[in-house]
Formats: sequence, structure tokens, C-alpha cells
Amino acid sequence: MNSTLSLAWRNLLRNRRRSLMTLFAMVLGLTAVLLFGGYIRDITYSLQTNFVVGSGHLQIQHRDYFRLGTGNPAAYGVARYERIMQTLKDDPELGPMLVVVTPSLQFGAIAGNFAAGVSRTAYVTGIVVDDQNRMREWNDYGQRNLSSRNLSLSGTPSDTAIIGTGLARVLKLCGPLKVKDCENSDAPPPAVPEASGAALPDDIVALSDSTARPVATPPAGGRARIELLAASPRGAPNVADIGVLAAEFQGVKEYDDVYVALHLSQAQKLVFGASPPQVTAIALQLQHTSQLPAARARVEELLRTTLKDEPLAVLDYEELNPFYGQTLAMFAAIFGFIAVLMGSIVLFTVSNTMSMAVVERTAEIGTLRAIGLRRGGIRAIFVCEGLILGCIGAALGIAVSLAAASLINHLELTWVPPGRIEEVPLAVRLAGENTMLAIGAVGLVVVAALSALLPAARAARMNIVDALRHV
Repeated sequence: MNSTLSLAWRNLLRNRRRSLMTLFAMVLGLTAVLLFGGYIRDITYSLQTNFVVGSGHLQIQHRDYFRLGTGNPAAYGVARYERIMQTLKDDPELGPMLVVVTPSLQFGAIAGNFAAGVSRTAYVTGIVVDDQNRMREWNDYGQRNLSSRNLSLSGTPSDTAIIGTGLARVLKLCGPLKVKDCENSDAPPPAVPEASGAALPDDIVALSDSTARPVATPPAGGRARIELLAASPRGAPNVADIGVLAAEFQGVKEYDDVYVALHLSQAQKLVFGASPPQVTAIALQLQHTSQLPAARARVEELLRTTLKDEPLAVLDYEELNPFYGQTLAMFAAIFGFIAVLMGSIVLFTVSNTMSMAVVERTAEIGTLRAIGLRRGGIRAIFVCEGLILGCIGAALGIAVSLAAASLINHLELTWVPPGRIEEVPLAVRLAGENTMLAIGAVGLVVVAALSALLPAARAARMNIVDALRHV
């Protein structure tokens, strides 16, 4: 075996230029695959971090809320949520894994600035502010953040809210909330052209005349205010006058246009009034995502035993956010296509190199066969040459990939992903991803060895006399 490896190594050195060009193609292919894989891995961690800081690793909900209850939080709420939270925190197996256990109430409402005569549908989230701020500190993967994650509602009265910048523009609150890029949003809307046909009654015309409504002005005390209208459990509307602390961009325009964050107590008062308050979810954030299977199994056991009288179900962040799995599946398909493409290039490059070596060394092959080397020995020499090229290419490819990834990360580049209108960090995560590096290296070595099989078989089948006569 040692003599075979030694002979294969000397054969590679006989034509250094060809060997170097083959190595260059192998290193380039492995580097491209690993860099793209590291880019996908960073996107995966970024998506996971965003979902975990927003909704936790797990959520306990009414068992039908996820499918049926988003439009009716009163019918599919969790009533004794404080008892459930305490049970989870006190559990000796689950408790040490938990970072935050916090309730939330989500519901649809109508947000209006009636001083300006404007309103629109909104998506309201009632939260415990301090708990949410602690959840937003979770950064298990060391992601680079471009903006602060802390909510500014800490220490504010219960009737205070934060809204999205898009909602602030629609509600004509750009001036009081200092929202940028909305120079004309506080102006009256353009007049609607008169339709042909019968004239409308005077009272209807007066109600529909938007130009007669006053333009929003900063209220006394400098705090903008909006009115929120939501349906109570019996269907009667509840209205609350809410002070708006600030408008904050939510990353995704569709969400930014409807976002309202309230203190949980105020949200419960708006939806349930004097009835016993409920929540729509209890979020559980763990110390590490790797604890998720064990934590979920324990929660399910508690729901079957201690909390069996509650109609509850537990969902993880992937079930709550189908976009996460769909995005990973899309990138996996793209990564597989690129890996196959690069592997095919390497395969044909190494195969061509080995085929040329077989033609050039025909007489040498005949001599080796004449002195007693069997066909298997000839095959082993050429396969070993492919393996040596693969091992060297894998080592160099990993080194170049790590260096290129470090350079890209130090440049602190940003990009705008689909569905977002704000920049996010562009990074390549390779350092520490030992499994991916090992799979890439082994894959390259296997492809290089397979590339040498056909030329090696051709060399082994040569007739000794014909090979010796080859010039």
C-alpha cells in the first residue's frame, strides 16, 4: 500500500502544471459550495433568531386556536393562564431550560385617528413588556444586529402603545411621531371624482366630504393618540383611547402597516371588558434551541397529566411560522443543485486528467504489468492519484473557504431579503460548522476517487504486448 501511494504521488508530480490546474478546479468548486452553504446557514440562524425572539421556541394555545381561533380570541382563549405558567416554571425538569414564560393576546381591531377622519384595520398584540424585552435579548448564534431589539414601552402607562411606521402614515400621525418619508401623508386625501347618476342626499355628502375634516395636529402634551375598536366576547364593540409613544418599523411592510403593540392589561380590558381576562398564547423561550425536543416532550406530558383539564396544545416556532420551513426547503433545493453542478465539473476535470495520464503512461503500464503487477494494482495506482488530489483539494478548499468567509464577514455587508424593506447583515457562517465542512471534504474526495475509476479500469484492461509497443 505504501509503495502504491508513493508511486501515485510521484506520478502526480511528473506533470505539475496539469495537477495544479486540476487542484484549482477542485478548490474552486468546493469553495463555492461551502460559501453558499455558510450563507444558507447564516440565513437559517437569522430566521430562527427572529422567530424565537418574537414568539418563543414553543407556544401553548387553545388546541383549536391555530386553525380556527385567530378571528375569535374570546372563544379560543386560555383562561387560567397564570396557573399554567406557574406550573411550567415550577416543573423541576422543564424549569431549568426556560428563559422566559410570558402570555400574549392577539386580535384584530380597527385603529382610527378620528380627528383626521382616517382609520384602518390593525393587528393588535398585547404583551408583558419586560418579558418581551428579555426575549429579545436571546442571541444564541451571535447574530449581528443592525437595530435595537428592545421595546420602548417599558415604564409607560398601561394605555400606551407602539405602532408601525406604515400605520402611522395611514393614520396621519407623521408629525407627532416624527416618521420619515411621508411628506404628504398628513395632507387631505385627493377628492373623489363625482360619479354620474342620481345625486346623494346632503347629509351623506357631508359625511363623505373628507376635505371638511381637520388635518391631524399634535395633541396637547405632545402625545399622539388613536382610537382602537374591538369586538367583545358577546359581539358588542369596545373602544379605547390609546396614547401612541412612538412609531417603529417592523421590518416587513405588510406587518408594519397594521402593527399595534399594547400592554397586556389594556389589551385584555379592550377585548374582555369586565369579563375574566384571557390570553391567546403562552410563549416559552428556551436557553438553547437544542433543548427543544426535550422541552416539548415535557410540556406535552404536563398537558396530559397535571393540566389535562385544560383544552391546550403546544406548537413550536416552525409550526407557528410555515415560512421558515418553506424558506429552508427552497435553499436546500438550490444548494443541492449547485453542489451537483460543481461536483459534475470536478468529476469531468479529474476524469480528463486521469485519462490523459493513462494515454501518456501506456508504455509504463505495460512495463508494470510485464514485471508482475496485477490489474488490481494498476487500478489502485490511478485511484490513489484521484484520492490524493481529492484530499489535497479538500484541505485547500476548506482553508480558502474559511479565509473567504472571514473576509466577507469583516466587510460587514448588508442586503435586503425578499419580503423586507430594511437591510439585514450579509454573512457567511463556516467557522464552527464542522459537520458541513466534513461533508464537503468527504464529498470532494469521493467525487475525485469516482472520477479516476473509469480511466483506471481502462488502464487495467490494456494488453501487455500492445502497451509495450506503444510509442
